[in-house]
Amino acid sequence: MSTEAVSGAIAERPAAAALYDAAKSAELIARIESVPFSRWHVWPRVIMGSATFFDAFTALALASATPVLVRLWHLTPAQVGYLLAASYLGQFAGALIFGWLGEKIGRVMSATYATLIMATVSLLCAFTGSFSQMFVCRLVQGIGVGGEMPVAATYVNELSRAKGRGRFFMLYELIFPIGFLAAAVLGAQLVPVYGWNVLFIIGTLPGIVITVLVSRLPESPRWLIRRGRLVEAEAIIRGLERSTPLRNPVAPQNSIPAPARKTDWKELFSPVYRRRTLVVWVIWATAYGVTNGLNNWMPTLYNTVYHLPLRTALNAALLTNATQILVLLLCVFIIDRVGRRAWFTACFLIGAIPLAVLGLTGTGGVGRVIVGVTLGYGVMSTINTVLYLYTPEIYPTRMRAIGTAAATGWLRLASAVGPAVVGLMMVAHGMGSVFVMFAGIALLGAIAATQAIETRNRRLEEIAP
Repeated sequence: MSTEAVSGAIAERPAAAALYDAAKSAELIARIESVPFSRWHVWPRVIMGSATFFDAFTALALASATPVLVRLWHLTPAQVGYLLAASYLGQFAGALIFGWLGEKIGRVMSATYATLIMATVSLLCAFTGSFSQMFVCRLVQGIGVGGEMPVAATYVNELSRAKGRGRFFMLYELIFPIGFLAAAVLGAQLVPVYGWNVLFIIGTLPGIVITVLVSRLPESPRWLIRRGRLVEAEAIIRGLERSTPLRNPVAPQNSIPAPARKTDWKELFSPVYRRRTLVVWVIWATAYGVTNGLNNWMPTLYNTVYHLPLRTALNAALLTNATQILVLLLCVFIIDRVGRRAWFTACFLIGAIPLAVLGLTGTGGVGRVIVGVTLGYGVMSTINTVLYLYTPEIYPTRMRAIGTAAATGWLRLASAVGPAVVGLMMVAHGMGSVFVMFAGIALLGAIAATQAIETRNRRLEEIAP
């Protein structure tokens, strides 16, 4: 054989291998899409959902403890704001760190490490004795809290097929507000009796157990395919296929290989994704700036400003979380019909109305405030949940975790700034100005939502090339 022929044969081997890998990858994706939701999907959703439950429980534990700590540690309104903001500053760092890890070492191990941080530092929070100690512990714990949610959302999204993905994902995400509700219920019942640190202690052991269970979940086959680990991905997909004999055949797509592209956060601002990125960042910042500002402050305001007994104040705050769950139950069944964009826009506008009324006509008695805040928060907080469905949808597998984590960074910043601003504005201008501010932020979010692309019932590979 001539030298030219040998060289040609060698050159053809990588090309042939690339063709095979591309065809095999397309086949595996089609097989994922062909399997209806089955018992195989349930276990990862439940376990990752349990980690998300613990995330929410941990996030709200301090809100129940704060009314006691205000008197115990003689905290000023500004200090309360900084204490509530500490976790979100840590969450901002955690989202970026674990978003990057999620692309490098996989979705499962990243979520495992993040959950472990949440659990171990929860115990440390329980034994703090001053403002500065709690600030540091919540800052560190926030790294785990901020890392778990975007990676978990990416993982569950990647297990889903296009048709019905909204309902499948929202049933998983429903567990987050249930975690909020559980923290509020237990806080109202236990904190007045056993002290401010009881919720931090309760959360530790379940967090360790959840960490172990998360570590044993199968890796995302879409991530494995992206990394070229096709044998591992196929083994997981075979397990998926064995779970049910039912099939909805889907034809493979894009069998012709495209040049391999590395994960790069700068691609968030490429021509294809720049508009998506900016729009979704504004929605994250506005939705969470309002809802977390309300959720973290209201127990303390009901107790210290409106002079409700501690148990009554915590029960009043609990209504907001219960309302959120009721609205989310509606969302589960219609999100794949009305679409993500319409839901965002409608909830921003509807949620802004009671807050604007409180701000412009006067807060009046505590009953009026409870009703307005409950309605405004209950509706608008569902945007937060749908965002965890929507954001992973608009990015490709190579940057899905990074894109989601970067977006959640804006929720962390908004949530850090929100409580601090509430404390300062309340002292300077009264509660009315706070509600006007929140209504204005919601209107900004509604404008941004009208520019979001629609993703319902579309394959992930179709939405994001």
